[in-house]
Amino acid sequence: MKKKINAVRRSVMKSLTKNIGKSHAEGKLNKDLKVKRVLISRPNHRLGNLLLLTPLVQEIENTFPDAKIDLFVKGGVTPIIFKNYKSVDNIYQLPKKPFSNLLKYLKGWFALKWNKYDLAINATQGSSSGRLSISFAKADHKFFGEDVEELKTQYADYNHIAKNTIYNLRYYLAQIGIDENKSEVPFLDLKLDNSEIEDGKKKLHDIVKNNKKTICLFTNATGDKCYSEAWWNAFYDKLQATFPDYNIIELLPVENISKLNFKIPNFYSKDVREMGGFIANCAVFIAADNGVMHLASASGAPTIGLFSVTDENMYKPYNHKSLSINTNNVDNDKVMELIKTSLN
Repeated sequence: MKKKINAVRRSVMKSLTKNIGKSHAEGKLNKDLKVKRVLISRPNHRLGNLLLLTPLVQEIENTFPDAKIDLFVKGGVTPIIFKNYKSVDNIYQLPKKPFSNLLKYLKGWFALKWNKYDLAINATQGSSSGRLSISFAKADHKFFGEDVEELKTQYADYNHIAKNTIYNLRYYLAQIGIDENKSEVPFLDLKLDNSEIEDGKKKLHDIVKNNKKTICLFTNATGDKCYSEAWWNAFYDKLQATFPDYNIIELLPVENISKLNFKIPNFYSKDVREMGGFIANCAVFIAADNGVMHLASASGAPTIGLFSVTDENMYKPYNHKSLSINTNNVDNDKVMELIKTSLN
């Protein structure tokens, strides 16, 4: 019932907001103009969606090095993700449950009127709330995230949710006088510091108690994305037989459950950055499409994303040695071959 209600709500909001906003600029920018204040809107509370915002923030840092960035989001995890991003100034956090915190919710929206921005960006074209927020904000240049037809054939990875907005934004900025950035789109990045990585190294060593490389599994996911216990047990048996010289451990979800019934060494934490530091010390991280898969990618570990129901072209990890696998099309023998490419 909850899924049906949310689906109806999204459909209604999309219908109401589909004609709201068209990217525009009040006057022309030019390459010498300093953009000092930028608003990025992504009113969503999910870990994965907020981690997928990190490439866009880096893009703004690279394009406008002196700019301060405000984020318009939901939930409380954003300050943790962007802890080490010096460019991020204000974070406006809408409550996850608006009707339970109506005053806080309204205050978050009216905060958009407190500041004047040089550039306001809707981070995801499909977000109705994002479009509304950019329409509501005070900004000379408003980017709503429209797709650009000519870019669809120019970039094979155009549909990736972290890259799509960046390609479109680069095109928009070029139209108003900013030199187009043609470099690779930034990776997801949690910006772990040395102490966080070293702490993760110690915690990993306390579990495995050896210097062998480690393969880390995350066996949980939401809804249909979650693989069964039988699937994970067969996968683990094949993995163990294929990589006998590696440690194999499991990172547990916040619910403290395991599709492997806790039969292998495991690590549990509710701290996103502690988890990131731990994952960063693993040789490869394997998970179904979910927020922790994106956390692994943002931590810099080679990440294998397992896809069976969601679109891998939209959500696959793309940092160094990372890849996606559609498990509908390959068996475990082929998966093992692909994992070897990330370990080499």
